[in-house]
Amino acid sequence: MSLIRYTLRQFEAFVTVAELLNFGASAERMGLTAQAVSQLVAELETLLGFRLFDRTTRRVALSSGGRDFLASAQSVLHQLNRADSVADDVRNRAAGVVRIGAPLVLASAVVPAAMRDFAAKRPKIAVRIRDLPVDSLIDAVVTGDVDLAVGPDRPVSADVLSEPLFDSPWVLWCAASHPLAKKRKVRWEDLREHALVAAGRDHEISVSLMHRNAPEGTRIMPVHVVDNISTAMGIASQGLAATLAPAYVGVMAHPFGLVMKRVVEPEVIRKVCLYRSKVRQATPAAEGFAMHLSDWLKRWARQKSQGVISDFPGLIHGA
Repeated sequence: MSLIRYTLRQFEAFVTVAELLNFGASAERMGLTAQAVSQLVAELETLLGFRLFDRTTRRVALSSGGRDFLASAQSVLHQLNRADSVADDVRNRAAGVVRIGAPLVLASAVVPAAMRDFAAKRPKIAVRIRDLPVDSLIDAVVTGDVDLAVGPDRPVSADVLSEPLFDSPWVLWCAASHPLAKKRKVRWEDLREHALVAAGRDHEISVSLMHRNAPEGTRIMPVHVVDNISTAMGIASQGLAATLAPAYVGVMAHPFGLVMKRVVEPEVIRKVCLYRSKVRQATPAAEGFAMHLSDWLKRWARQKSQGVISDFPGLIHGA
């Protein structure tokens, strides 16, 4: 028999009468008349092909068939209530799975703290993080591999929305024993005399773009390129080379014992942005986490700027 012939109101009437064993009391609970409740039960009995209750003028009792069928009817209503609760959670951004991509430093040392705070407010949403190279962030959003991505500014297509979150100056990270560590300020021309290690093609390209119009003899080029910023920091910590990176990587650089030095004439800013698709409808869970992450990272950047960005006057925007 097709389930479409049943109604949820019929199941509700049956379960309520089975609990109260009184049509009048059941009608009051359901906000109906006793006649309407009786009619719903009678319709269900007709569809089932057996009596659910033994009724007399004085009492109502479950029939043997009613007793056998009660657990199934209760299960139907339970599952419906659960589905309604899930739908309510989704509407209120309280449940779901969100996939976010971020480069190594943000993925390991920054975003997890935002995830923790979000979980305290929305425990039913599971946030899954993927650490991705900077130059893979936009592609991951376009292909749908992630719902959101956060990282340094990148060129985006018409299919991707980019929301600037905070600015971070490019700085030099080096060992305390490095000759440049003794300088109060470091100029770009000072870097020509020292070995530099770049973390990934993104950093290598960004450093090159900073001075693409400089004379051949003054261009800053890395002597070595590694895949991960942690590797570059490890090399720098041994005094083998220095590395250039945005100031926000200090959350990882300081444990390596690295010293941060301003690079001036000019000073260059790197924007950190939140990326999402323009063509795919975001789930309520993804929208909720995007709002949380945007606010959280902006607050985090303001707190970190007390000893970093605020000390860098006259910054210009660049790579």
